[in-house]
Amino acid sequence: MFRLAWDARLPEVVRRSSTQAVTYQAVGATLRDELPSGYRHDRYERALPARSDAFALAVAGLASWQAHLGAGLAVEPLDPASEGATVAVAVRLGPITAIAPCRIVGVVDEPDCYAFAYGTLPGHPEEGEEAFIVRRSDSGATFTIVAFSRPADRLARLGGPVTRLIQRSTSRRYLDALARAVEMG
Repeated sequence: MFRLAWDARLPEVVRRSSTQAVTYQAVGATLRDELPSGYRHDRYERALPARSDAFALAVAGLASWQAHLGAGLAVEPLDPASEGATVAVAVRLGPITAIAPCRIVGVVDEPDCYAFAYGTLPGHPEEGEEAFIVRRSDSGATFTIVAFSRPADRLARLGGPVTRLIQRSTSRRYLDALARAVEMG
């Protein structure tokens, strides 16, 4: 896979972050839907395109980071999420590149649910956790994002409303990207 100039730093960020501890206490809370107080809480959900293989396609797409890549983010490494793994996610915001080191804090792989959650590491502009959940039901498949966060660095605090707009926009792009991956099969 080719690497864009703006995400060439990601392997080094992953290496440096691999021994760091997450920056919050409620590890795994997004997968239990027990979000801690003192944080912003977010929940986004989208029904995936109606097709018999929607769940399998969504699981494959989520496991290969299609929600992130399709939303315009870079991810390192592109290995399927495994608990304890360190990843770096980057997004280009005009002339600024925001790099977010994260730790995979939980993975769910069940017949009707596939999910992973990652938590923030030092250097992430936010503090908190985000889960990406695909569920199968009798009526089809859904993609849900559950998160709690608060600004961790000065720039994120100063950005206030703009930072929130970016978070919401990125979450919607994740939802759209995974739905596109399922639709395209």
